[in-house]
Amino acid sequence: MLGVTMTTSHSAETLLIEGPDAIAFAHAQFSSKVNLLAPGHWQFSAWLSAQGRVRAVFHVCRIADDRLLLLLRGGDAALIAAALRPFVFRSRLTITARTAQWLTAAPAQPLHSLHEQAQGLCLGCGTHSLLIDSSDTVDDSWQLSQLRLGWPWLPAAALDALLPTALSLQRIEAVAIDKGCYPGQEIVARLHYRGGHKQHLHGVELSRPENSGAALRNPQGEVGRLLDVIVTDSGIKTLAVINDSFAAQAVDEQLGPLENGLMLRLDASWPA
Repeated sequence: MLGVTMTTSHSAETLLIEGPDAIAFAHAQFSSKVNLLAPGHWQFSAWLSAQGRVRAVFHVCRIADDRLLLLLRGGDAALIAAALRPFVFRSRLTITARTAQWLTAAPAQPLHSLHEQAQGLCLGCGTHSLLIDSSDTVDDSWQLSQLRLGWPWLPAAALDALLPTALSLQRIEAVAIDKGCYPGQEIVARLHYRGGHKQHLHGVELSRPENSGAALRNPQGEVGRLLDVIVTDSGIKTLAVINDSFAAQAVDEQLGPLENGLMLRLDASWPA
């Protein structure tokens, strides 16, 4: 395992968008229906490039009528805040990257609910909750729970590299087809109505440790990319974006070996 970086704890990279125009701005920039998000709730969303690539995936939390908290699922809050500010123009709002905190598991709360607790903000995830915690006591069990749900966390190598369909973002309502224009919307609509998906999201068990974000290669070239890699008592688990042509070669859910001898076992697959 020498030289292999495994997932242990994720810090909570968050940013605040607040002001009279905060909701309208977020609705215009992000791929979900932010204008329908009620205070005290959260939803998945994404910020796409003009080419439709996923620059960031996050939880949008409406903590007040005119205040949104974005909890990034990968990436750097300060960099995202700086990239968003040129689009503010005359909108009455501020965008602030907050100091990173810890993410830890908490008892189950209803999916998409939002609760203020003494330790911090708690996001209900159905079978569990995700707590943005000001302390240093961390329970990482939420990571495996969310991996099994197919909720992607993007390592640096996967940022601004994948289309929403490859991450199954419409399935978790992070991408809306029936809303007005937002960056990358034309690409999203074209893929939805005309097809052409060539990659899909899979839950995978690895035969040995690998780096989060590592490219998967066989003699024909790159055939996929690992997302978050998690070591468990029952094996090494990850979500992976895999080319459909390679996934079709699976025999009894087994794929490989790849160029580096890595074998994959497909545990789950999700639609675009």
